[in-house]
Amino acid sequence: MAKGQFEHVLVPVASDADAESTAEALADHLDADRVTVVHVVEKAGGAPDKAGVEQREEAAAEAFERFEEAYGESVETDIVYDTDVADGLLTAAAEVGADALAFTPRGGGWFERLLSGSVTRQLLDETDRPVVVLPGGDQ
Repeated sequence: MAKGQFEHVLVPVASDADAESTAEALADHLDADRVTVVHVVEKAGGAPDKAGVEQREEAAAEAFERFEEAYGESVETDIVYDTDVADGLLTAAAEVGADALAFTPRGGGWFERLLSGSVTRQLLDETDRPVVVLPGGDQ
């Protein structure tokens, strides 16, 4: 199977396990001249956050490190803070000039996705650039 080709791909990661599986899927299915890996810290919008900022930044750093190990190449990284994950990703993609977003699907049953909304659906509905859903995931 031929790989897709993009100049600059924005890749969201949610955890170190997600980062590893996403990096492997990206390496298998896409060629990109430049990759920016993003971890979105979802802010509570006035309510207390579930975890401290320092704890979340450490988790992001671990995910970034795991991604690079699995991907085998150096990548750019960014932590985004937003009250909405999809909005944070779309803003980050615009800011870095990514010409596509690529990710593996996240876990959660259909009922959970129904109640909470789907970040994937929101990205597909609101983006102005290609969205590549890579095989694998469920982290």
